[in-house]
Parts: sequence; structure tokens; C-alpha cells
Amino acid sequence: MCDGDILDDDARWAAVLRRDKALDGRFVTGVHTTGIYCRPSCAARHPHRSNISFFVDGAAARAAGLRACKRCLPDDVARDDGAVLAAIAAIKESEEPLALADLARRTGYSPSHFQRIFTRHTGLSPAAYARALRTERARHAMSAGGRVTDAIYDAGYSAPSRFYAALDGRMGMAPSAWVSGGAGVTIHWAVVPTSLGQMLVAATDKGVCRLSFAEGVEALEQRFPHATLIAGGDDFTKLLGDVVRAVETPAMGFDHIPIDVKGTAFQEAVWRELRKIPAGETRSYSDIAAAIGKPAAVRAAGSANGANNVAVLIPCHRVVRSDGSLGGYAYGLDIKAELLARESRKRD
Repeated sequence: MCDGDILDDDARWAAVLRRDKALDGRFVTGVHTTGIYCRPSCAARHPHRSNISFFVDGAAARAAGLRACKRCLPDDVARDDGAVLAAIAAIKESEEPLALADLARRTGYSPSHFQRIFTRHTGLSPAAYARALRTERARHAMSAGGRVTDAIYDAGYSAPSRFYAALDGRMGMAPSAWVSGGAGVTIHWAVVPTSLGQMLVAATDKGVCRLSFAEGVEALEQRFPHATLIAGGDDFTKLLGDVVRAVETPAMGFDHIPIDVKGTAFQEAVWRELRKIPAGETRSYSDIAAAIGKPAAVRAAGSANGANNVAVLIPCHRVVRSDGSLGGYAYGLDIKAELLARESRKRD
């Protein structure tokens, strides 16, 4: 599921039956026997299907003579969105970590309720979101060539040790490799022709760190301005051949190809789940969010899907909209459709 999905009534009813919080705000359910309208996730007993109608929002339901449910408060969905956006802005503006109680007080919610809606919207708790933001700020500052210590403190860390602890085990490269935009790291790369167009492949000694279409070495230079970039290489040539075969015949499998990609814990959970999707099959964002134990974090799962730096090997092309349509793809729908077609033919 992603923004822009068009849901039919069968899909809406299915969402009501599973009390899908991810679709709160996308529509409301009008119950004609009681005269109320509810969120899809309302915990009240389900009405009979013949007694309900679906409306695009609360205003449309009220125009039909219905009133808001006092249990699920469907008109508060917009308030939830606004509270989360306000909290994100406050986290970004603050030079010091903000306590959950402080954020909740600013938005008018109890701390426990605010924690739930923030996590539902972003896939991270407020504290985890703030930590991820600080780490990303420090990385960007270091890549820009500033002093390491200054970058760490400016990003909001109380000590360099806390920054390195945040990076430890989360990045493919050692923390020290990030302090100067990849200094000390060797990345082999090549741009090769494929049946899907020109393809950039880059790898560290740990595995493929970039696979993309219609990009050149400048994409690597921007991300790792101080890394040693080497075109080709004996060991890299074999890896490159494996990658090309994976793209040309994706149904044959590519679990044996090592990858070197690191993100937040949430992103990595999504990427691991993507790699579990069998060739020839697809999943929706709702499926992925549920599979990693975060069924309400559908939008966050979509964002993690889009943050994938290794196309095909992390098969984000196997994620489609809930109605079966292709949705989006960073390298164009033609490439996505062809990859899926190749896998489906092999499966058949």
C-alpha cells in the first residue's frame, strides 16, 4: 500500500475487518443502523456488511446524516497527522533531545498515546527518530569535510563515543570510514550495458554497495567523496558477472551475492523482508509492514523501500500496490514491469 492507492469497496471492507490502522484517514465507514461513522480501525463490533457505506471523509459522512463515533474519534485523524508533523519539526529544531512527555505536552496528547501515533506514522519511536536524525546529520557534516569532533557535537551528541556507538554495527563500513566521506575505503565500480539499459555496479570488499540504472560514477563521488574509486578489478570482475546475470535472469536467484548496505534498524528489517519474497511473487507495503511486526507503519515501509541503494538484489520491484497495479519505481515502470515479467515466466 502506498499513497495514491485507489481502494474499491471490497478492499475497504477487508481493511475494516482487520482493523487496519494504516488506512485511518483514507476513508470512513458509515453504519446506517446506528447512524455513526468510524475509522477503519475502530475497535467496536463489526456491523453487517449490508448495513454500511464508505465515505471519503467525515464531511461526506456528515452530509449523509451520520455523526462521528465517540469511541474511535474518526475526525481526529487529521489532528494525529498534525501532531506528528509538529513533533518532527520540534525534534529537528531542538539542540537538545526532547523528552517524550515534552513532545506529548506540545501536541496535547498523553505520552503513551502520542508514542503510539508517532510510531504508527514513522515506524520509529520519537527517541529512535531523534537518534537517527542526529546520526544522519553527523554523517553529512563529516562527508562535507568539516572537523570530526565539531560535526559530532553540532549534530547533538554529548560525546564522540555516543556517535560511534550509534554507528557500530549499523553501517557496512567501519565508523572511521565515514568521518571523511569514505576515506580509507576502496570501492570498485563499473558501468555496464544490460538489456534494461546502462547499469552502475559498485562494491566494497564486503559486497555490492550500489546497483542502479542510468547513473555514472558521479553518484559514488557524491556519496563517498574521499573514497578510493577504482574502475574494474580482477576480483570485482567475477562479482560484476554475477550481478549482471542476476539482472538478466532474476528468477535464478542471487542470495549468494554479498551486499554492503546499512540503514536504520527499521530500514534493514524492511530490506531483509524484501529479500525473502520469492521470485515471481509480489507483496504490498501493508504485507511488508505486517511481516516485520509493524503493521501500522505502512508509509514508513514505503519510505524504507525507496531508500534501497541496491536495486534487484534487494528486490523492491516485487512490491506493488494493494490493487495489484505496479505503483512507482525509481528507475521507471518499464524496468519494474520487465523484471516482474521475467520472474513470472520462470515461475510458470
